[in-house]
Formats: sequence, C-alpha cells, structure tokens
Amino acid sequence: MIESEPFVLRSDKDGIATLTLNRPAQYNALSMAMIEALGSTLGQVAEDPSVRVIVLAGAGKAFSAGHDLKEMRAHPEKAFQQTLFSRCGKLMNSLLTLPQPVIARVHGIATAAGCQLVAMCDLAIAADTARFAVSGINLGLFCSSPSVALSRNVGRKRAFEMLVSGDFVSAQEAAQLGLINRSIAPEQLDDAVMHLARNICSKSPSAIAAGKRLFYRQLEMGIEAAHQLAAETMACNMMTADAGEGIDAFIEKRPPVWSSRRMPQQC
Repeated sequence: MIESEPFVLRSDKDGIATLTLNRPAQYNALSMAMIEALGSTLGQVAEDPSVRVIVLAGAGKAFSAGHDLKEMRAHPEKAFQQTLFSRCGKLMNSLLTLPQPVIARVHGIATAAGCQLVAMCDLAIAADTARFAVSGINLGLFCSSPSVALSRNVGRKRAFEMLVSGDFVSAQEAAQLGLINRSIAPEQLDDAVMHLARNICSKSPSAIAAGKRLFYRQLEMGIEAAHQLAAETMACNMMTADAGEGIDAFIEKRPPVWSSRRMPQQC
C-alpha cells in the first residue's frame, strides 16, 4: 500500500456503507492515524440519512491486530499513551452511539484492540477460519481496554481466562462465547453479512435507531429504571409516522413504506 492511500475505504450500496480498514501490510493496526481516520469516517456516516447499516471490514489477511506496537514504542512518554488509549476509547464508544447498526465482517485474526473492535460492534459475523485473542499479556501488557468490551460480551470467567492466557479462540468458540453472532465458511462470509445488513435495511430506520439507543442505555441501569426508560421509548416510538405506517400495513396486508426520518432522542 502506498502511503497516500486512505486509512479507511468507504463503499456505499443500497443503504449499506462498508468501511474497510486499509493498512493491510500492518495487519490494520489501530495507530493514532487509523483511529482518527475511522472516527472521522464514522462521524460522516452517522450524519448520512441514506446509510441504514454499517459494515466494518479489514483489508488484507487480518481484520485488525490491535494497536500499532512500533508506534507505541516510538513514543514512550506517558502523555502519548494516555492520548492514544483515550482516543481509542472514544472511538469504541462512538460505535454504540451511532444511529445505524454496525456489523463486523471478520475474515482473519482480530487481536487485542482488534478483538475489542469486534466486541464493540453491534453484530459480528466471522469466517470459520478467523481467530480471536486479547494477547497483550504475552507482551507483559494486560489488555485493560479490550477487557471492558470483552467482559460485556463474554461470561466473566471465560473473558478473564482469555485475558490472562492470551490464547487464541476459534471463530466457532467465539460464537459459542457470544463474542460474535456466528461463524461461517469463508466463501459464504460476504453473502451472510449482506443478508443480515439487507434484513436490517428493510426495517424502520427510526425504530432501529431508537431501539439501539435504548438497548445500550438500559444495559447499564437497574431493572426498574430500565423498564421506565423502555416504556418511555415505546411511547415515543408509537408517536412516529413509521409506527402508524407499520401497523396499518400489517392490517392491510401490504409492505410498509418507511420514512427516512429518525426518531428524536426526546419526544
């Protein structure tokens, strides 16, 4: 890859924006520049009402091998490390606040912060040849940041085992653990990802955006507060044109025609 090539490639088709990490020679390492490029691209996509689903992919052999270790060693000062991990954390959190669902298309290894990136996506489909690890411990570095996402997808004991062993898990095991939705033969990966993306595209963008926002907020709440928030979200959802259209279409036995408008955060 020549240096002038973008760190993130974007391709749009039928409401699906595919963002491809584009440092194949570096196994799509999350350098400072890559983090900034991906964050900027996601910000642009978030404001694009024509985009209904985001697919996150990697160029070359790997999905992402995590942080750029050479860059980290070239900047040993604590201030750089704090800035790097803070910006990476903001990038990861931004995936949850996007109005569109994000599907990770994992064709190769996803390690350390690359595994964190998979865990932070709303959905993930992997080739059955892909492998996952939080392997910083092998280098004397506990994967603290990836542990946040990993422990919210995988059971506590298995997550901790991955963190303290640094061992790889297969795509099949990752699916069993809940890190990804499913594993599939490599030649079927694109079809499976697009099938899921098109399915989501066929639903109301307003309901999807509101539902995603509710889903992550309620996970951090106690059950009583979660039910209160869910009730308010349902009431707001019922006030939208899409809800009326969807119910009328069901009664009239016809396909619904959704609005492109998203439900506001408050109604």
